[in-house]
Amino acid sequence: MSPKHATAYNPDATPAARLIRDREALTARFLRGEEADLLQAHATLLDDYFRDRFEASRVGLHLNLVRNPYAIVALGGYGRGEQCVHSDVDLMLLFEAKVPAEAEDLVREVVYPLWDAGMEVGHATRSLRECLRLARQDHEVLTSLLDARFVCGQSRLYAMLTERLRQSVIRPKKAEIIRWLVSTNQARHRRFGDSSYLLEPNLKEGRGGLRDYHTMRWIARIQSNLHQRRDLEYAGYLTTDEYAAFDEALRFVWEVRNRLHHASGRKNDQLHFDQQVRIARAMHYSAADGQQPVERFLGRLHGHMEFIKEKHLMFLYDQGYGLRHRRSRSTPSSAPAGIEVVADRLAFAAPEQILAQPALLLHIFQQAARLHLPLGTEAKRLVREFLHLVDERTLSEPGNLRVFEQILLRPAPIFNVLSEMRRTGLLFRLIPELAAIRDRIQYDTYHLFPVDRHSLRVVRAIKGFGTAEDISGDPLCGELYKMLRQRKALLWAALLHDIGKGAPGGDHAARGAAIARRILGRIGYREKEIETVAFLVAEHLMLIKAATRRDINDEETALACARHIQDPVRLRMLYLLTVADSLSTGPKAWNEWTATLLRELFFKVLNILEGGELATGRAVSLVEAKRRQLLEDAADPADAEEMGRLIRFMSPRYLLYVPTADILVHAALYRRLGNADFVWDIAKPHGGATRTVTICAKDRPGLFSKIAGIFTLNGMNILGCQVYTWRNNLALDVFEVTPPPDPIFEDERWQRAESHLRHALAGRLDLTAALEEKIASWRPAQAAVDRRPPRVVVNNSASSFFTIIEVFAHDFPGLLYRVTDALLRCRLDIWVARVATNVDQVVDVFYVRDFDGQKVDRPDQVAAIEEIVMTVLYQGPEAPIPDPDALRKGDPTP
Repeated sequence: MSPKHATAYNPDATPAARLIRDREALTARFLRGEEADLLQAHATLLDDYFRDRFEASRVGLHLNLVRNPYAIVALGGYGRGEQCVHSDVDLMLLFEAKVPAEAEDLVREVVYPLWDAGMEVGHATRSLRECLRLARQDHEVLTSLLDARFVCGQSRLYAMLTERLRQSVIRPKKAEIIRWLVSTNQARHRRFGDSSYLLEPNLKEGRGGLRDYHTMRWIARIQSNLHQRRDLEYAGYLTTDEYAAFDEALRFVWEVRNRLHHASGRKNDQLHFDQQVRIARAMHYSAADGQQPVERFLGRLHGHMEFIKEKHLMFLYDQGYGLRHRRSRSTPSSAPAGIEVVADRLAFAAPEQILAQPALLLHIFQQAARLHLPLGTEAKRLVREFLHLVDERTLSEPGNLRVFEQILLRPAPIFNVLSEMRRTGLLFRLIPELAAIRDRIQYDTYHLFPVDRHSLRVVRAIKGFGTAEDISGDPLCGELYKMLRQRKALLWAALLHDIGKGAPGGDHAARGAAIARRILGRIGYREKEIETVAFLVAEHLMLIKAATRRDINDEETALACARHIQDPVRLRMLYLLTVADSLSTGPKAWNEWTATLLRELFFKVLNILEGGELATGRAVSLVEAKRRQLLEDAADPADAEEMGRLIRFMSPRYLLYVPTADILVHAALYRRLGNADFVWDIAKPHGGATRTVTICAKDRPGLFSKIAGIFTLNGMNILGCQVYTWRNNLALDVFEVTPPPDPIFEDERWQRAESHLRHALAGRLDLTAALEEKIASWRPAQAAVDRRPPRVVVNNSASSFFTIIEVFAHDFPGLLYRVTDALLRCRLDIWVARVATNVDQVVDVFYVRDFDGQKVDRPDQVAAIEEIVMTVLYQGPEAPIPDPDALRKGDPTP
């Protein structure tokens, strides 16, 4: 070998390079499932590197270690021995006296090689005095020192630090420091949300994340000078069983976090959709019980994070945080023997009494609901320990059903007692069928909560109607709930409405109704009560689907609902269940526009049920009455004559369903139109979340699609549309849209949109080309979510006069424009449009007729419509819109 090669630089010869190599090997073993404790092993590798650097330090030779000794101290996750794959490495160079000038050279020698290797290393160089001073002034600094661990150097210096920190910093301000930790924790939860159910949880900062555990550990360190995680058990903060479950939960979250770090190639705590499927696959989850692998993985993750959250909250409660006041031991009035209040928490007087009276496990939750007090830590432990004493027969025993009903019916203003029963497992012992939906995740962007927790939120939302806890924002819900005498049936339906999601098959509502019948029959309810609950479970989606996917101004929509519901009381219960279900699902399921549609449909159906069906003769008389009113409201004979002429252009359907005030607005728009292509009026309804755009235009083919394209071009989403055509070839299209993106420049955006539409109608703006730039910059949100395939449903049975086309697809810019343009090419006129949501898809619903005014009911017509629209959906936003004639010849391209 030549001298040149003999002296070549060998990167593995440097300590930093060896560390990187060993870290990569450690990570590889972890990913193969061969490394049981990656966190500690990773921290040990770092310890070895720093000890090696300390021993071989050239700078250290010039430091006077006798007069000014120093130590390398690990901080943060590294200090706890919980070093994740790409987490920052935090350390401190601690000097006994002042920090010497050579300290910077020491940093270059120890830290710089790690930076050069791409590692994130945070370091501080401080004297002992400076360290203590900063800890007194800044609680963030103090927190980092609570995790401090000696690595190498002068160990006595580390011992001096920990002792002085406890005596001069922690002990004088113990209560203040803990209050700051609790307050900071609450602020963090508000910022990052509850990771135990969020679709894209933050594994560290969210509620139920690792920071909750860190807070527990810091407080325990302050209170009891604990050093290791296991000390939480040894010091009595957790029982042996609780610690085992807590440790299992932490290890699972850590495994997910480490896999997320590796998949991201960096520090990352937000588990986004694009990583969830990949990590579920890497952790060997498979499909089972009708769930995708990723849904089973997320269910397990959310269950563990829920447990961490619960232990964290109970830990704080046991330390005296969150209490209004503390009571001495007492027995609450009306409570059965064996239950008492100790320090503001419910407790069992003696475990032996539970063995003699297993119903006490249920009674203690009844008292929690009545007194608004939580169970103490020991009481929860006893509930879990004695769960074997109760089962599905317990509620059928004398008196027990009444106790459960009281829990179900009582408001839960402070905490949800049913949720406490869920956490302890009692709810699943009493109603085993609920176990099938426990922590069951629906992998989409629509459902925010696991199925069982969503159901409990629905119960709580209903009980909150008309109270300070009302989240509906609509007094109608409170009024209807107060009117109800059958609240028990409604709340049972709320608890069980999604129980069918735990059983295999397609229609979860129908399956749920069958399961509800079985549960209530076993408990001992009468057939009439069972049928009411089963009906509500089976039909809990009927009103929201009708309101958002059907023309609620069409008499047939309300009539069909009324004929199916039959009873005004059932309608009120179904409406309340629908509102609570939507509110508790997530923001994509409920908004002001959806609330308005649902409320209008409710009153239309209620009027039919209370006043009888709207017969044709009554409709004719209503139209005649409206004509007379319009003529009577005219300012003078000339106006009355003009209004009479306009009324002759109006269809009976238009006169029947459009309010008189709106007809007057439309007439004013018609007068403004003159020779222009269109005029419009933009109204801001009460609440301001949407805009009502009324467009008066000379009717022409493709008018709807051009308007849809203009709204997309200007960043506005169409929520719904009602299309009317007067007999003088005038189109009156009423759109409900989201406001422009920038509220400050809203007027300017509307002016620009008006100019765009004018140019598009005049043929001077190529909408397809104008939308290309917007489409080119678009990226699908949550691309990794397992997407449901698009579909097209052509329905000729739901309406006597229109063909209803439902388009289910994932949204992209210009979707509505492209679909309506495709319908135009199929020679279809759009009369009504609705934009709804179906889980993680949008649903565009169109009431159409062909250019001859007929329904589209020939099989070949239906097949052509389905084919051309499906081609648009599958080819995406950038593909050309196919020609129907070409498709019929077998050529999918125009």
